[in-house]
Formats: sequence, structure tokens, C-alpha cells
Amino acid sequence: MATRLTTQDASFYFLEAGTTPMHVGSLAVFRTPRGGFTYDELLTLVESRLALVPRYRQKVREVAFGLARPVWVDDRDFDITYHIRRSALPKPGSTEQLHDLVARLTSRPLDRTRPLWEMYLVEGLARNRFAIFTKSHSALVDGDQALEISQVILDDTKSPPPMAEELWMPAREPSDRALVASALAEMVSRPGEAVEAVRGAVGDLAEAAHGAARAVGKVAAVVRTAAQTAPTSPLNTTISRNRRFSVARTDLDDYRAVRRRFGGTVNDVVLTVVAGALRNWLLSRGEPLGPYTTVRALVPLSVHAPVAAGADTIGHPAGEVESFLVDLPVGEPNAVVRLSHISHATEAHARQGRGVTASTLMKLSGFAPATLHAMGARVGSSLSQRMFNIVVTNAPGPQFPLYAGGARMIEMYPVPPLVRNQAMTIGLTSYDGHVYYGVNADRAAMPDIDVVTTLLYEALDELVDAASDDKSVR
Repeated sequence: MATRLTTQDASFYFLEAGTTPMHVGSLAVFRTPRGGFTYDELLTLVESRLALVPRYRQKVREVAFGLARPVWVDDRDFDITYHIRRSALPKPGSTEQLHDLVARLTSRPLDRTRPLWEMYLVEGLARNRFAIFTKSHSALVDGDQALEISQVILDDTKSPPPMAEELWMPAREPSDRALVASALAEMVSRPGEAVEAVRGAVGDLAEAAHGAARAVGKVAAVVRTAAQTAPTSPLNTTISRNRRFSVARTDLDDYRAVRRRFGGTVNDVVLTVVAGALRNWLLSRGEPLGPYTTVRALVPLSVHAPVAAGADTIGHPAGEVESFLVDLPVGEPNAVVRLSHISHATEAHARQGRGVTASTLMKLSGFAPATLHAMGARVGSSLSQRMFNIVVTNAPGPQFPLYAGGARMIEMYPVPPLVRNQAMTIGLTSYDGHVYYGVNADRAAMPDIDVVTTLLYEALDELVDAASDDKSVR
């Protein structure tokens, strides 16, 4: 039996535009084991785990005349070799070539006639490495019926127990007539949903998103930073479909050292690093900065319990997701003072408990969290022009090694999507003692994306140096 897309998933399916593909990406780099790692081994690994994410064998079928939201149906012609592809860099493949490949793959929309995901085995990397890049549509990954597939192929041991074999038999695909009949029946039993479906069919989604923005704005208005619209910034501009991608790899211990010296949380230090990098990037572009100049960030964070001051964490296990707006003080020249401002803002947010939670967003706008990195796109797609300049998604990872088919993962970078009129978005993930930044940006608007990632390193070094200087002022 076909399952209808939820309101929020249908929103992302229809809101996708040519310049804003709504897929979430993930780049993982592995050390090649002694026995090697082949394309056939990846096929076997993914096939053995598909039972954990059954939606990855389903495609979207739209209902004639837009009478109802689309439905998920089994893809009777499912071909795993179409979704898992092989790519190679000219040996010895450099990191820059890998990032350019990721940018090009991220720019391409997914095929809507098939299940909405792709995975690439990238061979030829220098220093005995290979990479796996995945992208999944935001409508597909809802955190309940479907996790992001790159999560389910990873194990905490080189030799995990074998998965039970599964014989998958696709259900019969409903005919157009059956889908229309089902839609008409729903129109009679739930007329409100029929009105919503017709609005989507005639292209009224922009107005629906605008209404969602107003509703979320009312809730977020209780947060001090939401009292005014976001500052004018070169981060907000018309964008194309083409992308650039760059990364930064930093040590988690550096963030812990800064936290121990100046207080706050590791998350505060992360935001201060981002603020420092954005400050120097704006200066490199000749942008005027006054002492009170800010860049407003939308920061979705996973929270399992209230964050205690001084908590030594870069996030919490998924459970509930909360978003808040924070003004990054890019006009402040002193890194320690920037950290103090951000720590006070996040502490006030935690104390007041006035953030916009995932459940609230779902009720107000139809946007619910998929994975944490997808949440930035889900929330941001209705608020991008009004309430913030940049999305900074921050998801925790395990502090021990993970493996795919016996190959140890040595790096993991999120590739968060851009939302309308936003030139850059930053995702970061902690894993095995490191903090990995993935910076996705519009190709035309951000020719200097590598400057941003270089400045992330410099901003962290500035804080570490301040923490090691006994004369630093809090």
C-alpha cells in the first residue's frame, strides 16, 4: 500500500528549485585496508543494510491534477548500480580534486523518477585513501522512517556480525486511477488537506512558506535576536545551482582548552571560531565593520538534556532538536570578547528556554527535522531573507573510530545544502577527537571559499593562543 508523503516532506519535495537542490550530502574519507576496498564490496555492504532504510527503495509518485500530496511507492525497477556509482580521481588524487568533485556532484539535482539518493565510491585518492560521498533528498530523510544511508553502513568494529538476509519483494505500484480515487476519498474525509494539496499544485507554496515564516517569527520573537531582521550582508545574494566546497579539520582538544580557560561550552567556542573567520573574510572583501557589526546565524543543535554551563561537548545525541538565532559579533576585534558575547547569548537562550524546537516548527510550518544537518535547510527555506544571514549546523559524532566494510573512516564532512538567497552554509561534525567543517557555497558568489576555511584555522589559533596566555582578559 502506498504511503503518502507527510506535509513537511511534501513541502521540501515541491520547494526544490533549480538553484536550490534540496539534498543533504555527506563526505567520508577512509583508509584503504590491506585487502583493498572495491565497488562490489560497497554494493554488497549497502544491499545488506537497505532493510534498515526501506524508503531508499521507494520513489515518489505524484497524484494527477495535484489532488493530494504525492505518495511513496516501491520502485519495481530498483537498480542499486544506478544509485551507487564509481568515480576516480587521476592518481594521485589530491584533496582539492576531491572537493571539486563533491561540488560538481552537489550541484546536480537527483532524478525524481527514481529513489531520491545517490552514493559515489571515489577512488584514486593519494596516501592510500578512498572516499564515499552520499546525497539524499530532504524529503526522503525524516529521521524516523528513513535515516541518512551513510549512517547505516558504518560499524564500530572492523568485523561486525553479518546482517540477516532479506528477500525484498516490491509491492505492486498503484495505477493513476487508484491514486486519484484515493485522493478523492481523502478530500471527502479530510477537506482541509485537499485545500492544502490544491494550493501546492497551483504553485502557492511560496505564500505558504511566507506564512510559515510569519508564524515562526512570532515564536522566535521571544528570542532577543529575533526582534529585528537580519543585518545586510554579502552572504545574502542571488545564487546559481553551481557550488564550491571546502573543508577544515581541527582538533577537539583545542576547543576543550579554550572552554576550560574562558568558560562557556564547546559549542560557544565553535561559534566564536566561525565569527572570527567571518570577520576576517568580510575585512578581506573590504566590507565596512563597526564595533557593533553582527552576522546573524541560525544554529540548529541537537539536545538530549539541558546544556550545563561548561559542558564538555560539541552537541548531544539526537533526541530533540532546537534552533536559535545568535548574532555573531564580527565587529569585535578581540577574540576573547567575542567568545564572551556569544557565551552570554547562548546561556540566556538556554536559561529562557525560548528557542524554536523541532516539534514547534513542524506544527507551525510543516518543517520537521530530518537529520540535524538537514534541519538547517528545512528551517531556513522559509526564513532566509528575513531572519538570518547564514546557517551553521552542528551535529555530534562518536569519539571512537567507525568502519565501513573493514575500512576505517578517518574524516567525515557534512555537505549542507544552500537555501534561497544564501551564498554559503557551514556544517560541522565532531568525530574521533576532531571537529570537521564542511563549507558549501555558491560558485559565483564565493570564489574565495578557500579563504573562509583558512580563516577558520586562524580564528581557532587566535583563541588557543589567548587561552595559553595568562595575561588574557576575560
